[in-house]
Amino acid sequence: MSQVKKAGIRLVTKPAEEYLSERQLTDYREHRERLIDWMVNIGKDPEHGDGYAHDTANGRAYRLDLFYRNVWKEQEGRYTTEITHDHADAYMKELAYGDTSQENKASHLKAVKMLFRWRAYALDGEEWEPEITFSPNTGNTNPKDFLTREERGAVREAVLEHGSVPNYNALTPEQRDRWKIHLAQRFEMPKKDVGPDEFKRANSWKVPSLFWTALDAGLRPIEVQRSKVQWLDVQNALLRIPKQDS
Repeated sequence: MSQVKKAGIRLVTKPAEEYLSERQLTDYREHRERLIDWMVNIGKDPEHGDGYAHDTANGRAYRLDLFYRNVWKEQEGRYTTEITHDHADAYMKELAYGDTSQENKASHLKAVKMLFRWRAYALDGEEWEPEITFSPNTGNTNPKDFLTREERGAVREAVLEHGSVPNYNALTPEQRDRWKIHLAQRFEMPKKDVGPDEFKRANSWKVPSLFWTALDAGLRPIEVQRSKVQWLDVQNALLRIPKQDS
């Protein structure tokens, strides 16, 4: 299975399928697979083999499909994958007059700039410097999504309950039997094999530790995924993140 399929990013959108002929569709699908494969594996930093996070790659793939369809319908009147700087500049001018937010326009700009980085890397093309640029969050320096102090406390408390089960020895035989059924389904194992160890496993500190560390360090989900146990300095209650991973 290709990395693109593993990443769960759609190669061809429904509008593109409806616009293209069968041969064009095959060509576009192969073109997109090469682009998205580069994006998720090394696109962020080709020199160090670092790709974009799934949500970023998925969003850019979607926006680039919009861009390509604009070239086909509004600019060329035909299918092509030979995207030029003139195409990109014309698209930015159209976005500039649109009624979407500056943040959305800036996201389209980033996607198109990345497209030309890929063309320079894989197709001997040239990178692109836009004639028009957009500034996201103009007049607003606050983060788009954040947790208040009260919400952070609620998350810390909620995660203590998430997935927890009562103490094995504190249950009556009838209660224990019901919880064994639950844990057998949860851990995908026969009920007869469920014992005290499985109750302890259900009450492990793995999930609370992940959430609390993410809250304390301000980590995004993708940064939690990429984190390493070696970063943790338990004695000094610190995360020591190497420069190359920061």
